[in-house]
Amino acid sequence: MKRTLIFISLLTFSLWGCNKESKKLQSDIQSPTVSKDGVNIVIPDKQSAEFFKTETVASSVITADLSAPAQVVATVVADKVVLFSNPDLTSDYTELLNHQSAIAQRKAVVLQKQSVIAQKDAIIKQKQIEIERFEDLKEHGSATGKDVSDARTDKLLAESEKSIAQSEKASAEADLIAERSLIIEHSTNLKVAGFEPTTLMDSPIGNAWIIADVSENQILKIKQGARCQIKFTAYPEETFTGTVNGIADVMDNISHMTKVRILINNKQEKFRSGMFALVSFGISEGNFISVDKNALITVQGKNYVFVKKDDKTFERREVHTGQQIGDRIIIFQGLHNNDKVVNAGAIQLKGLSFGY
Repeated sequence: MKRTLIFISLLTFSLWGCNKESKKLQSDIQSPTVSKDGVNIVIPDKQSAEFFKTETVASSVITADLSAPAQVVATVVADKVVLFSNPDLTSDYTELLNHQSAIAQRKAVVLQKQSVIAQKDAIIKQKQIEIERFEDLKEHGSATGKDVSDARTDKLLAESEKSIAQSEKASAEADLIAERSLIIEHSTNLKVAGFEPTTLMDSPIGNAWIIADVSENQILKIKQGARCQIKFTAYPEETFTGTVNGIADVMDNISHMTKVRILINNKQEKFRSGMFALVSFGISEGNFISVDKNALITVQGKNYVFVKKDDKTFERREVHTGQQIGDRIIIFQGLHNNDKVVNAGAIQLKGLSFGY
C-alpha cells in the first residue's frame, strides 16, 4: 500500500500538478504491477510511464580529463640557443654540444686517415710493380741499379706514411670512443629531466618545452603526438594547445612520477623558462558502455539500473561498475548495446522495486 501511494503521489504531481481535480484523477489511476521480487515493474498508463526518461546506451570510447602540474623548462631563441630553467641542464647541454662537436672532428680525422691509408696502399702496389719491372729491365740491361733502388725507396716511404696514417687513425678512433663515453653522462641527465638530446639539438627557433609530471598509473594512457590543453599561471584567462612530444624512459623511484615532454609554439615569445602551468590530457579509458550517474542506484552494496523493455515495462538490472568519469559511470557487466536505461526517475522506480 505504501508503494502504491508513493507512485500515485509522484504521477499526480508530475503529470497534472496540484489542481482541484487531483483527487478525482488520483482515484482513476491504476496501481503499478511489481513482480519477480521487484525485478519487473509495469506501469498501467503509457502516459504515466513517459515520466521516466531513458537513454539508449552503446559501447563507445570513454575519455577522461587528466590534469598534471607542469613547468616551462626550455625555450629555443635566436641562433638556436636553448635557455633552460635549470642551470645544471644548461651545463649538461653545453657539454653535450662540445662533445658532439669533438665527435664530429674525430670522425672527420678518421675518414681523412682512411683516405690517406687507401692512397698509400695504391702507391705501395704501384711501387712494387715498378720494382719488379725495373729488376726485369736491369737483367736485360735496359735499367740501372739506381732505378731499382729509387723504386724501393719510394715504396718504403709510402709504407712509412701509411703506418703514420694508421697510427693517427687509431688515435682518432680512441678519442672518438672517449668522447662518446663522456657524452653518455650528459645525455642521461637530460633524459632523466624529460628531454631527448637529439630533439633538442634539432629544435627550430620559436619552440618551448614544457615538462609535466604524471603518475605511473596514468602514464600508459598518454600517447606521443596527443594534443593537450595548457593553462599558465601568467595567463589565467587563456588556454593554449600543446603536443605530447615524448615520455621519459625513467620513472622517479620516490614519487613514482614520469616526466612528459610537451612542445608548444613560442614564436610570439609569451613563454619563459620557469613559468608554471597546468596541463590537461584527454586520455582514453577504453571502449565501454557507460550510463549517466543519475541512472545508478545502490542497495545493500549492489548497483542497479532500470531498463525500459516496452512502453510500460521496466526491468531492474544488477550491474558491475567501473570508475566515474565526469557525469558518466562505466558499466563492465549487466547492460548491452541499445538497452534503454532510465536516467530520470530511477529513484522513484527504486522505491517501487524495493518497497521503499
